[in-house]
Amino acid sequence: MKYSIVLPLLATTVLAAPVVEQRQEACPAIPSTFPSTANAKLPNPFKFFDGTAVTTKAQFECKNKEVSAALQAQELGDFPKKPSTVTATYSGSSLSITSTEGGKSVSFSVSVKLPSGTGPFPAIIAYGAASIPVPAGVATITFNNDDIGQQAGGSSRGKGKFFDLYGSSHSAGALTAWAWGVDRIMDALEATPSVGIDPKRVGVTGCSRNGKGAMVAAALVNRIALGLPQESGSGGAACWRISDSEKSKGKNIQTSSQIVGENVWFSTRFNSFSTKSNTLATDHHQLAGMVAPRGLLVIENEIDWLGPVSTTACMKAGRLIYKALGVPDNMGFTGSGNHNHCSFPSNQQADLTAFINKFLLNQSGSTAGIEKGPSGADAATYIDWTAPTLT
Repeated sequence: MKYSIVLPLLATTVLAAPVVEQRQEACPAIPSTFPSTANAKLPNPFKFFDGTAVTTKAQFECKNKEVSAALQAQELGDFPKKPSTVTATYSGSSLSITSTEGGKSVSFSVSVKLPSGTGPFPAIIAYGAASIPVPAGVATITFNNDDIGQQAGGSSRGKGKFFDLYGSSHSAGALTAWAWGVDRIMDALEATPSVGIDPKRVGVTGCSRNGKGAMVAAALVNRIALGLPQESGSGGAACWRISDSEKSKGKNIQTSSQIVGENVWFSTRFNSFSTKSNTLATDHHQLAGMVAPRGLLVIENEIDWLGPVSTTACMKAGRLIYKALGVPDNMGFTGSGNHNHCSFPSNQQADLTAFINKFLLNQSGSTAGIEKGPSGADAATYIDWTAPTLT
Protein backbone atom coordinates (compact mmCIF):
# COMPACT_ATOMS: atom_id res chain seq x y z
CA MET A 1 0.00 0.00 0.00
CA LYS A 2 1.05 3.60 -0.52
CA TYR A 3 0.80 6.35 2.06
CA SER A 4 1.34 10.05 1.59
CA ILE A 5 1.64 12.44 4.51
CA VAL A 6 2.27 16.18 4.64
CA LEU A 7 4.30 17.16 7.68
CA PRO A 8 3.37 20.44 9.40
CA LEU A 9 5.92 23.16 9.89
CA LEU A 10 7.11 23.13 13.48
CA ALA A 11 8.15 26.25 15.31
CA THR A 12 11.67 25.17 16.17
CA THR A 13 14.93 27.00 16.27
CA VAL A 14 18.06 25.59 14.70
CA LEU A 15 20.26 25.85 17.76
CA ALA A 16 17.83 24.65 20.43
CA ALA A 17 18.42 21.44 22.32
CA PRO A 18 15.26 19.45 23.06
CA VAL A 19 15.59 19.38 26.83
CA VAL A 20 15.91 23.15 26.96
CA GLU A 21 12.76 23.55 24.88
CA GLN A 22 10.85 21.10 27.05
CA ARG A 23 11.85 22.97 30.22
CA GLN A 24 11.41 26.34 28.51
CA GLU A 25 14.45 27.67 30.31
CA ALA A 26 15.52 31.21 29.50
CA CYS A 27 19.04 31.20 28.09
CA PRO A 28 21.42 34.11 27.61
CA ALA A 29 21.53 35.56 24.13
CA ILE A 30 23.76 33.52 21.86
CA PRO A 31 26.73 35.64 20.79
CA SER A 32 27.27 36.39 17.13
CA THR A 33 31.05 36.20 17.43
CA PHE A 34 33.12 33.58 19.20
CA PRO A 35 36.50 33.41 20.92
CA SER A 36 39.56 32.81 18.76
CA THR A 37 42.30 33.06 21.37
CA ALA A 38 45.04 30.48 21.07
CA ASN A 39 44.76 27.78 23.73
CA ALA A 40 46.51 24.42 23.48
CA LYS A 41 44.20 22.95 26.13
CA LEU A 42 40.70 21.72 25.33
CA PRO A 43 38.12 24.50 25.89
CA ASN A 44 36.22 24.39 29.16
CA PRO A 45 32.72 23.00 28.47
CA PHE A 46 31.51 24.38 31.80
CA LYS A 47 32.03 28.07 31.08
CA PHE A 48 30.02 30.32 28.84
CA PHE A 49 32.07 32.30 26.37
CA ASP A 50 31.66 35.38 28.58
CA GLY A 51 33.38 33.50 31.42
CA THR A 52 30.28 32.72 33.48
CA ALA A 53 30.45 29.31 35.14
CA VAL A 54 28.00 26.57 34.21
CA THR A 55 26.69 25.10 37.48
CA THR A 56 23.32 23.55 36.58
CA LYS A 57 22.03 21.11 33.98
CA ALA A 58 19.74 23.80 32.60
CA GLN A 59 22.71 26.13 32.18
CA PHE A 60 24.63 23.39 30.41
CA GLU A 61 21.79 23.04 27.91
CA CYS A 62 22.13 26.78 27.29
CA LYS A 63 25.89 26.33 26.94
CA ASN A 64 25.28 23.69 24.28
CA LYS A 65 23.39 26.29 22.26
CA GLU A 66 26.56 28.39 22.30
CA VAL A 67 28.65 25.38 21.34
CA SER A 68 26.34 24.55 18.44
CA ALA A 69 26.44 28.13 17.21
CA ALA A 70 30.23 28.25 17.45
CA LEU A 71 30.66 24.93 15.64
CA GLN A 72 28.40 26.16 12.86
CA ALA A 73 30.19 29.50 12.66
CA GLN A 74 33.72 28.08 12.65
CA GLU A 75 33.56 24.49 11.34
CA LEU A 76 30.29 23.10 10.07
CA GLY A 77 28.34 25.90 8.41
CA ASP A 78 24.73 26.74 9.13
CA PHE A 79 22.32 23.93 9.99
CA PRO A 80 18.96 24.99 8.50
CA LYS A 81 15.69 24.71 10.35
CA LYS A 82 12.93 22.46 9.05
CA PRO A 83 11.82 23.41 5.53
CA SER A 84 8.45 25.07 5.02
CA THR A 85 6.94 21.84 3.72
CA VAL A 86 8.03 18.23 4.04
CA THR A 87 6.07 15.35 2.52
CA ALA A 88 6.71 11.63 2.91
CA THR A 89 5.51 8.67 0.85
CA TYR A 90 6.05 5.06 1.90
CA SER A 91 5.73 2.25 -0.62
CA GLY A 92 7.16 -1.23 -0.32
CA SER A 93 10.50 -0.78 1.45
CA SER A 94 11.13 2.75 0.19
CA LEU A 95 10.47 5.93 2.15
CA SER A 96 10.52 8.95 -0.18
CA ILE A 97 10.87 12.42 1.30
CA THR A 98 10.30 15.76 -0.44
CA SER A 99 11.35 19.07 1.11
CA THR A 100 10.19 22.44 -0.18
CA GLU A 101 11.63 25.83 0.68
CA GLY A 102 11.51 29.15 -1.16
CA GLY A 103 9.68 27.70 -4.14
CA LYS A 104 12.24 24.93 -4.65
CA SER A 105 11.77 21.22 -3.90
CA VAL A 106 14.14 18.26 -3.61
CA SER A 107 13.35 14.60 -3.04
CA PHE A 108 15.35 11.65 -1.81
CA SER A 109 14.54 8.12 -0.71
CA VAL A 110 15.83 5.75 1.94
CA SER A 111 15.35 2.00 2.04
CA VAL A 112 13.85 0.40 5.13
CA LYS A 113 14.63 -3.18 6.13
CA LEU A 114 12.27 -4.30 8.85
CA PRO A 115 12.75 -7.22 11.25
CA SER A 116 10.24 -10.02 11.33
CA GLY A 117 7.40 -9.61 13.76
CA THR A 118 5.14 -6.74 14.67
CA GLY A 119 6.38 -3.18 15.06
CA PRO A 120 6.88 -0.41 15.67
CA PHE A 121 10.57 -1.30 15.69
CA PRO A 122 13.67 0.63 16.70
CA ALA A 123 15.95 1.46 13.80
CA ILE A 124 19.47 2.45 12.88
CA ILE A 125 20.03 4.96 10.08
CA ALA A 126 23.15 3.78 8.26
CA TYR A 127 25.18 6.13 6.11
CA GLY A 128 25.90 4.24 2.89
CA ALA A 129 25.46 0.81 4.44
CA ALA A 130 25.74 -0.59 7.93
CA SER A 131 29.29 -1.69 8.76
CA ILE A 132 28.29 -2.69 12.29
CA PRO A 133 26.16 -5.77 12.95
CA VAL A 134 22.53 -4.69 13.33
CA PRO A 135 20.79 -7.15 15.66
CA ALA A 136 17.50 -8.91 15.09
CA GLY A 137 14.66 -6.74 16.26
CA VAL A 138 16.24 -3.52 14.93
CA ALA A 139 15.37 -2.13 11.50
CA THR A 140 18.02 -0.73 9.14
CA ILE A 141 17.39 2.49 7.23
CA THR A 142 19.97 2.86 4.47
CA PHE A 143 20.73 6.49 3.69
CA ASN A 144 22.64 7.55 0.56
CA ASN A 145 24.24 10.59 2.17
CA ASP A 146 26.35 11.29 -0.94
CA ASP A 147 23.09 12.11 -2.74
CA ILE A 148 22.43 14.91 -0.25
CA GLY A 149 25.96 16.33 -0.15
CA GLN A 150 28.64 15.06 -2.51
CA GLN A 151 32.07 14.17 -1.13
CA ALA A 152 34.28 13.35 -4.09
CA GLY A 153 36.98 15.94 -3.39
CA GLY A 154 37.15 19.70 -3.67
CA SER A 155 35.07 19.81 -6.84
CA SER A 156 32.10 18.50 -4.82
CA ARG A 157 31.66 21.77 -2.93
CA GLY A 158 28.04 22.91 -3.08
CA LYS A 159 26.78 19.84 -4.93
CA GLY A 160 23.97 17.51 -3.87
CA LYS A 161 20.28 17.85 -3.15
CA PHE A 162 20.81 19.91 -0.02
CA PHE A 163 22.56 22.52 -2.14
CA ASP A 164 19.96 22.24 -4.89
CA LEU A 165 17.48 23.43 -2.26
CA TYR A 166 19.57 26.01 -0.40
CA GLY A 167 21.99 27.11 -3.10
CA SER A 168 25.49 26.01 -4.08
CA SER A 169 27.03 28.82 -2.02
CA HIS A 170 25.37 27.74 1.24
CA SER A 171 27.87 27.70 4.11
CA ALA A 172 27.23 24.08 5.12
CA GLY A 173 29.83 21.43 4.56
CA ALA A 174 28.80 17.92 3.56
CA LEU A 175 28.65 16.73 7.19
CA THR A 176 26.03 19.35 7.98
CA ALA A 177 24.09 18.63 4.79
CA TRP A 178 23.93 14.95 5.74
CA ALA A 179 22.71 15.81 9.24
CA TRP A 180 19.95 17.85 7.61
CA GLY A 181 19.01 14.72 5.65
CA VAL A 182 18.84 12.69 8.87
CA ASP A 183 16.61 15.39 10.33
CA ARG A 184 14.23 15.00 7.38
CA ILE A 185 14.20 11.22 7.82
CA MET A 186 13.13 11.79 11.40
CA ASP A 187 10.35 14.13 10.20
CA ALA A 188 9.10 11.39 7.91
CA LEU A 189 9.28 8.64 10.52
CA GLU A 190 7.39 10.72 13.07
CA ALA A 191 4.52 11.41 10.68
CA THR A 192 4.42 8.05 8.86
CA PRO A 193 3.60 5.31 11.39
CA SER A 194 2.87 2.95 8.51
CA VAL A 195 6.65 2.52 8.09
CA GLY A 196 6.63 0.56 11.36
CA ILE A 197 9.48 2.49 13.04
CA ASP A 198 9.38 3.97 16.54
CA PRO A 199 10.90 7.45 16.01
CA LYS A 200 11.88 7.68 19.67
CA ARG A 201 14.25 4.72 19.27
CA VAL A 202 16.42 5.62 16.28
CA GLY A 203 20.20 5.50 16.10
CA VAL A 204 22.64 6.67 13.43
CA THR A 205 25.87 5.07 12.27
CA GLY A 206 28.54 5.33 9.60
CA CYS A 207 32.22 4.50 9.24
CA SER A 208 35.28 6.58 8.40
CA ARG A 209 34.13 9.73 6.55
CA ASN A 210 30.57 8.57 7.16
CA GLY A 211 31.50 8.07 10.81
CA LYS A 212 32.31 11.77 10.96
CA GLY A 213 28.84 12.31 9.52
CA ALA A 214 27.16 10.07 12.08
CA MET A 215 28.92 11.93 14.91
CA VAL A 216 27.77 15.31 13.60
CA ALA A 217 24.23 14.05 12.98
CA ALA A 218 23.95 12.70 16.54
CA ALA A 219 25.04 16.12 17.81
CA LEU A 220 22.84 18.30 15.60
CA VAL A 221 19.71 16.14 15.36
CA ASN A 222 18.38 16.00 18.88
CA ARG A 223 15.77 13.36 18.05
CA ILE A 224 18.47 10.71 17.58
CA ALA A 225 18.42 8.37 20.59
CA LEU A 226 21.82 6.74 19.99
CA GLY A 227 24.90 7.85 18.09
CA LEU A 228 27.15 5.05 16.83
CA PRO A 229 30.01 6.72 14.90
CA GLN A 230 32.60 4.19 13.78
CA GLU A 231 36.27 4.97 13.07
CA SER A 232 35.51 8.65 12.54
CA GLY A 233 38.97 9.86 13.56
CA SER A 234 39.83 13.43 12.65
CA GLY A 235 36.72 15.53 12.20
CA GLY A 236 34.76 13.09 14.32
CA ALA A 237 35.85 11.62 17.65
CA ALA A 238 39.33 13.16 17.61
CA CYS A 239 40.00 16.58 19.09
CA TRP A 240 41.77 18.97 16.73
CA ARG A 241 44.17 20.17 19.39
CA ILE A 242 45.21 16.68 20.47
CA SER A 243 45.71 15.60 16.86
CA ASP A 244 48.01 18.58 16.32
CA SER A 245 49.94 17.60 19.44
CA GLU A 246 50.32 14.04 18.16
CA LYS A 247 51.40 15.29 14.73
CA SER A 248 54.12 17.39 16.37
CA LYS A 249 55.42 14.20 17.99
CA GLY A 250 55.88 12.60 14.58
CA LYS A 251 52.68 10.57 14.38
CA ASN A 252 51.20 9.86 10.95
CA ILE A 253 47.85 11.36 11.88
CA GLN A 254 45.23 13.30 9.99
CA THR A 255 44.89 16.89 11.21
CA SER A 256 42.72 19.87 10.36
CA SER A 257 45.33 21.32 8.02
CA GLN A 258 45.17 18.17 5.87
CA ILE A 259 41.46 17.48 6.03
CA VAL A 260 40.33 20.74 4.45
CA GLY A 261 42.29 19.94 1.30
CA GLU A 262 41.05 16.37 1.08
CA ASN A 263 37.31 16.89 0.85
CA VAL A 264 34.34 19.18 1.44
CA TRP A 265 33.16 17.70 4.73
CA PHE A 266 33.52 21.02 6.54
CA SER A 267 32.38 24.53 5.73
CA THR A 268 34.76 26.91 3.98
CA ARG A 269 34.52 28.83 7.26
CA PHE A 270 36.83 26.18 8.71
CA ASN A 271 39.63 26.95 6.25
CA SER A 272 40.95 29.91 8.21
CA PHE A 273 41.17 27.80 11.37
CA SER A 274 42.67 24.68 9.80
CA THR A 275 46.28 25.70 10.42
CA LYS A 276 45.53 27.19 13.83
CA SER A 277 42.93 24.86 15.29
CA ASN A 278 44.05 25.87 18.78
CA THR A 279 42.13 29.13 18.20
CA LEU A 280 38.77 27.41 17.74
CA ALA A 281 36.17 28.34 20.35
CA THR A 282 35.33 24.66 20.81
CA ASP A 283 36.73 21.19 20.19
CA HIS A 284 35.21 17.79 19.60
CA HIS A 285 34.85 16.71 23.22
CA GLN A 286 32.08 19.30 23.09
CA LEU A 287 30.67 17.78 19.92
CA ALA A 288 30.20 14.63 22.01
CA GLY A 289 28.78 16.79 24.79
CA MET A 290 26.09 18.06 22.41
CA VAL A 291 24.69 14.51 22.27
CA ALA A 292 24.37 14.36 26.06
CA PRO A 293 22.38 13.09 27.84
CA ARG A 294 21.32 10.90 24.88
CA GLY A 295 23.18 7.69 24.08
CA LEU A 296 26.59 7.76 22.39
CA LEU A 297 28.98 4.88 21.76
CA VAL A 298 32.12 5.91 19.90
CA ILE A 299 33.68 2.95 18.08
CA GLU A 300 37.32 3.43 17.06
CA ASN A 301 40.26 1.58 15.51
CA GLU A 302 43.85 2.01 16.64
CA ILE A 303 45.16 3.05 13.21
CA ASP A 304 47.68 5.91 13.37
CA TRP A 305 45.87 7.98 10.72
CA LEU A 306 42.70 7.93 12.82
CA GLY A 307 44.60 9.19 15.86
CA PRO A 308 43.96 6.63 18.61
CA VAL A 309 45.47 8.85 21.31
CA SER A 310 43.50 11.83 20.08
CA THR A 311 40.18 9.99 19.83
CA THR A 312 40.65 8.26 23.19
CA ALA A 313 41.69 11.33 25.18
CA CYS A 314 39.10 13.49 23.43
CA MET A 315 36.25 11.11 24.18
CA LYS A 316 37.44 10.65 27.77
CA ALA A 317 37.01 14.41 28.06
CA GLY A 318 33.58 13.98 26.49
CA ARG A 319 32.66 11.41 29.11
CA LEU A 320 33.51 13.98 31.80
CA ILE A 321 30.64 16.04 30.40
CA TYR A 322 28.28 13.09 30.72
CA LYS A 323 29.59 12.49 34.24
CA ALA A 324 28.90 16.10 35.20
CA LEU A 325 25.33 15.62 34.00
CA GLY A 326 24.99 12.53 36.20
CA VAL A 327 24.79 10.07 33.28
CA PRO A 328 28.37 8.88 32.70
CA ASP A 329 27.23 5.52 31.38
CA ASN A 330 25.09 7.04 28.63
CA MET A 331 28.38 7.50 26.74
CA GLY A 332 31.04 4.95 26.01
CA PHE A 333 34.23 4.73 24.00
CA THR A 334 35.49 1.44 22.62
CA GLY A 335 38.80 1.40 20.76
CA SER A 336 40.38 -1.71 19.32
CA GLY A 337 43.43 -2.43 17.21
CA ASN A 338 44.55 -5.10 14.77
CA HIS A 339 41.62 -5.08 12.37
CA ASN A 340 40.93 -3.66 8.95
CA HIS A 341 39.41 -0.24 8.58
CA CYS A 342 35.61 -0.41 8.91
CA SER A 343 35.54 -4.07 9.80
CA PHE A 344 33.99 -4.87 13.14
CA PRO A 345 36.03 -7.01 15.56
CA SER A 346 34.34 -9.40 17.96
CA ASN A 347 35.93 -7.73 21.00
CA GLN A 348 33.75 -4.65 20.46
CA GLN A 349 30.51 -6.62 20.12
CA ALA A 350 29.60 -6.68 23.82
CA ASP A 351 29.93 -2.89 24.04
CA LEU A 352 27.77 -2.37 20.96
CA THR A 353 25.17 -4.83 22.18
CA ALA A 354 24.95 -3.12 25.56
CA PHE A 355 24.25 0.29 24.05
CA ILE A 356 21.74 -0.98 21.48
CA ASN A 357 19.95 -2.95 24.19
CA LYS A 358 19.72 0.10 26.44
CA PHE A 359 18.86 2.87 24.02
CA LEU A 360 17.04 1.12 21.18
CA LEU A 361 15.59 -2.12 22.54
CA ASN A 362 14.70 -0.79 26.01
CA GLN A 363 16.26 -3.84 27.61
CA SER A 364 18.05 -4.02 30.92
CA GLY A 365 21.80 -4.29 30.96
CA SER A 366 24.84 -2.29 31.90
CA THR A 367 26.75 0.25 29.83
CA ALA A 368 28.89 1.21 32.82
CA GLY A 369 32.54 2.12 32.44
CA ILE A 370 32.98 1.44 28.72
CA GLU A 371 36.15 3.44 28.14
CA LYS A 372 38.67 1.44 26.14
CA GLY A 373 41.64 2.78 24.26
CA PRO A 374 45.44 2.75 24.13
CA SER A 375 47.33 3.24 27.38
CA GLY A 376 48.70 6.69 27.96
CA ALA A 377 45.78 8.49 26.34
CA ASP A 378 44.77 10.53 29.36
CA ALA A 379 42.33 13.42 29.09
CA ALA A 380 44.03 15.14 32.05
CA THR A 381 47.03 15.91 29.84
CA TYR A 382 44.90 18.12 27.63
CA ILE A 383 42.56 19.90 30.02
CA ASP A 384 43.03 22.62 32.62
CA TRP A 385 39.51 22.48 34.02
CA THR A 386 37.63 20.21 36.41
CA ALA A 387 34.20 18.84 35.65
CA PRO A 388 31.64 19.97 38.26
CA THR A 389 28.61 18.04 39.43
CA LEU A 390 25.78 19.92 37.77
CA THR A 391 22.62 20.32 39.82
